[in-house]
This record gives sequence, structure tokens and C-alpha cells, in this order.
Amino acid sequence: MNRTRRLFTASVATFSALALIGGVIAAPKAKHHNKNGKQLLGEKIKKNGKHQIDKKGDNTVSVDVKDGKIAALRVKHAKKGELPVKKYKTANKMAQAYGFQRASLQLAQAQSLGTVYIGYAYYDDYGDEVIYWFPYEMIYDGDTGAVDYIPIY
Repeated sequence: MNRTRRLFTASVATFSALALIGGVIAAPKAKHHNKNGKQLLGEKIKKNGKHQIDKKGDNTVSVDVKDGKIAALRVKHAKKGELPVKKYKTANKMAQAYGFQRASLQLAQAQSLGTVYIGYAYYDDYGDEVIYWFPYEMIYDGDTGAVDYIPIY
């Protein structure tokens, strides 16, 4: 009887551990949504002030333009208020005018041109990271506070 009880307990513990590990492995990864900030801002870069460039669900994305450059990117959630924004930098072209393109496809071109891109990122309601990319020349304070971006595929 005691042996059966130990075997049953061990089996339950083993199956519970496997189910937990399987759930962690099967959990979906957060996605990265790369957007062309330059294209979204367009001609608004010529006028100082706050300009809305995108809206995704309850999130409204706007940029502060100062002297023809982007001074800040802000994300405001309709219910939660201001969301934290992280600043990235990379030499890889992460967003094209016609949509997303993997960095590996543009690596040689970006490095030969020496262009640096600055990305402003926030996490949406689904846990996905949304990043707005701009050429370095469009950013008022350059790469101040930006961390190197390492894409996850």
C-alpha cells in the first residue's frame, strides 16, 4: 500500500512537471512590429509641436517635433495613461517604406551606407513590442539613452 502511494505521488509530480514545462515551451513568443516612423510622420516634420502618427487599439502614438527633428515619441493608452517608451539604435534597416524587412537582408547595404536608425518602442496590450524607426538625422538628441537593438526572430 505504501509503495503504491509513493508511485502514485511520483507519477502525479512527474506529469505535473511535464505539463508545466510543455506549457512554457508552447507559450507563444511576443512579436516585434517594426514600423517606418519617417513615412508615418511625413511632412509633419516641418512643423514644430505634437503630431499623432499612429493609433493601435487604445494606444495613441505621437511625436514631439522641434526644429525639424524628433524630440520625443510618446504613447498614451486611453485607460492607463502614458506608457513607457524604450529607445533603440541599430545600423540595420528594420522598416521599409513598404513594410517590414528582416535586418539580415539589408545588413550589407546599411553598413556600406553608414546609416544609423533610432527606434522608439513600447509594449501593446497583447505583449507585442511595437517599434517606430527613424534615421538618426531626424532625431533631436541623437542616440542619447538608446541601447543596441538585437532582433529576435
